[in-house]
Amino acid sequence: MEKLDHIKSHLATLSQIGENEKNGFINLVSRYLSGEAQHIEWSKIQTPTDEVVVPYDTLAPLSDDPAETKKLLDKLVVLKLNGGLGTTMGCTGPKSVIEVRNGFTFLDLIVQQIENLNKKYGCNVPLVLMNSFNTHDDTLKIVDKYANSNIQIHTFNQSQYPRLVAEDFTPFPCKGQPGKDGWYPPGHGDVFPALMNSGKLATFLSQDKEYAFVANSDNLGAIVDLKILNHLVKNKNEYCMEVTPKTLADVKGGTLISYEGKVQLLEIAQVPDAHVNEFKSIEKFKIFNTNNLWLNLNAVKRLVEADALKMEIIPNPKEVEGTKVLQLETAAGAAIRFFDHAIGINVPRSRFLPVKATSDLLLVQSDLYTLVDGFVSRNSARENPENPSIELGPEFKKVSNFLSRFKTIPSIINLDSLTVTGDVWFGAGIVLKGKVKIAAKPGEKLEIPDGIVIENKEINGPGDLSS
Repeated sequence: MEKLDHIKSHLATLSQIGENEKNGFINLVSRYLSGEAQHIEWSKIQTPTDEVVVPYDTLAPLSDDPAETKKLLDKLVVLKLNGGLGTTMGCTGPKSVIEVRNGFTFLDLIVQQIENLNKKYGCNVPLVLMNSFNTHDDTLKIVDKYANSNIQIHTFNQSQYPRLVAEDFTPFPCKGQPGKDGWYPPGHGDVFPALMNSGKLATFLSQDKEYAFVANSDNLGAIVDLKILNHLVKNKNEYCMEVTPKTLADVKGGTLISYEGKVQLLEIAQVPDAHVNEFKSIEKFKIFNTNNLWLNLNAVKRLVEADALKMEIIPNPKEVEGTKVLQLETAAGAAIRFFDHAIGINVPRSRFLPVKATSDLLLVQSDLYTLVDGFVSRNSARENPENPSIELGPEFKKVSNFLSRFKTIPSIINLDSLTVTGDVWFGAGIVLKGKVKIAAKPGEKLEIPDGIVIENKEINGPGDLSS
């Protein structure tokens, strides 16, 4: 407990955060220090039944009556997790302001989707953005431009916790790091207390809102689904996690299991070493968490007030300017086991379309997708249900470099895989089919000419283009 007292005495000197956040942080640290991690007994893990993880196509059809739909939508709040920066894609500011397609950003598309819902059904679904201290100021400026839309936009900040210096557990801001680098946002598991502490939860409950649909702001597939909402309202499910079948690209994603009579999330970090390969296999654990979550707001209030949400703590060690620090985080998906009548719904893959890198941007900007009313949907002309796998070299990592290296985005409807390495530049109107590998020799610039069709080919220099 010495460590805890040490942290508490330092924490008292920090004026940047309020009592709620200090208490939340102490709570998290004391849970971490007491080592209360839930131990999973591998033999007790069971595959969830269709009652627990409901197949999407068994959901009841919707009423044809628009008044019924309006009634349903008036219970809903859409909450986007907007705490992430675009740094991995070479952008400053919130990731949600990266332009995804036709000059529209993630946020533009989200606003368009909700505007269309509100217009079509005459309802009032608000958009709520959970920012971090990293994205808050920029987001407020951006939200201004939607002032004339028919949609209420709320913002609140997730908690701001001090990083801990690894060697002696001193809060980093007390030890030579007073700026932003001394702090961190503690993961999206923080959405529950942050929603409550911000006063937003009380606001929505007073407006008779019952459910929040929570999703990452970079998941283009996470649009409001009335069938899911209808199912939850009818069956009084307090929590729903959308899962989707795993492909080989998703082997690390968390999965849902039945454990001692409850549904819960199993993350790769909780898996004993001896079972990691089994966890990654698609045979036994067939689904993974999309992080599209539906929460009953009254249940959130009850559980936060009772301090009952004790999700697994994810220790995240980092190094900042030569100092080893520790951040303790939690994930929203891990809260599933604390809610009553919690379920998963096994949804189509189209509801999971995250943009994590420029290779994803290539997919969604290409002819593989079309954009209607803010919703990106897949072109039915592609027969293969899976997307092509795309690997772009470091020259394409930043969005600005990516955009300058493609005069226009190639046609990839019939592409299986694309690998690009080196100093490669693409002309306009290029068509890529089958398996394509393009590698510029070190120190050489390789230009792919306008209008060329490349099918099942490996290109290592200009000579390979003409044959």
